[in-house]
Amino acid sequence: MPIRVLLLALFVPIAALGQEISLQRVTGGLSAPLGIVSAGDGRLFIVQQRGTIVIWDGARILPTPFLDVRNLVSFGSERGLLGLAFHPQYAANGRFFIHYTAPNGDVTIARYSVSATDRDRADAASGAVLLTIPHSQFANHNGGQLQFGPDGYLYAGIGDGGSGGNPSNSAQDLSQLLGKILRIDVNAEPYAIPPANPFASRTNGREIWAYGLRNPWRFSFDRETGDLWIADVGQNLYEEVDLQPASSIGGENYGWRIMEAAHCFNPSTNCPTAGLVLPILEYPHTQGCSITGGYRYRGGRFPRLHGIYFYTDYCSGKIWGATQTNGAWTSRTMLSTSLDITSFGEDDDGEIYLVEAHGGAANEGVLYQLVDPSPQNRRRAVRH
Repeated sequence: MPIRVLLLALFVPIAALGQEISLQRVTGGLSAPLGIVSAGDGRLFIVQQRGTIVIWDGARILPTPFLDVRNLVSFGSERGLLGLAFHPQYAANGRFFIHYTAPNGDVTIARYSVSATDRDRADAASGAVLLTIPHSQFANHNGGQLQFGPDGYLYAGIGDGGSGGNPSNSAQDLSQLLGKILRIDVNAEPYAIPPANPFASRTNGREIWAYGLRNPWRFSFDRETGDLWIADVGQNLYEEVDLQPASSIGGENYGWRIMEAAHCFNPSTNCPTAGLVLPILEYPHTQGCSITGGYRYRGGRFPRLHGIYFYTDYCSGKIWGATQTNGAWTSRTMLSTSLDITSFGEDDDGEIYLVEAHGGAANEGVLYQLVDPSPQNRRRAVRH
């Protein structure tokens, strides 16, 4: 049964003027948090970079981690335990999936199961590696997002292999899995290629759903429409948001390294743009330096926020909201913060949360809920 808890109406005073949203502190005491995931049972699972997953049960962070794979994870820079997704039938089969960097740097996707006797603990012995992608030369651009799509398949965001400028041009190379969004069927052993994948008939790259990405750190599916939102971290000048409609059959080329957002990169002028899908939003590095994608708000607690896509920048701490008018997407600053925001997440009801890496007391990580500060919304119960 879902746990119900009333969060006190104390709002973090992050912006005094012109704020359209507020952040309500839920808990601190986290260690390098990078993700927030719901399993559909009222709890929030928080991914921590060093290799643990902890549970917020609506009242506290449980003292014993749900999963501890620190012995399997390379931690530091952009490496670590980076992503988590629960199987759509988790309540019945107890399966979940993690995305991490192995000690040699390789990107790894593995499957685990919950303990048969304790729903707050995973079975550490159940781990099975599904996919390993060589990534040993550079420490950056590992991607990290895992999420099940409306079609029931598991999607994974994989960075371009690191360094700067994608020297191997892997993002445009369909024989490599780097610089891609992958789609796999995890209801087979160890996994199967969905027959409708756009490159399913190839010898290599059969897992590829979309390509031409630099570091798709966070993406999300709109729980109302099924559209796929991809926030791709830029190189030196621009950050971008790509939008793939639910009707897509896959195979989109989002342009990297030919383009950085909507601008030529390699070559720097007169680059070939035929067949490329340009971003719906971008911003220059005068506004930040590393985009963190979020979610389109579909919760019921704050009607004024319905349909807004929220995203932020790790360097500037600004939180933007994107809306569509007459077919065009535009963004406005919803809140200016000084937080090092690493990820967003949704609870079972579509309410949005975020984590900062190390801004709380004793340099701890903090979990916040995104809220509408309008007076009529301040004392409603939050369901967990």
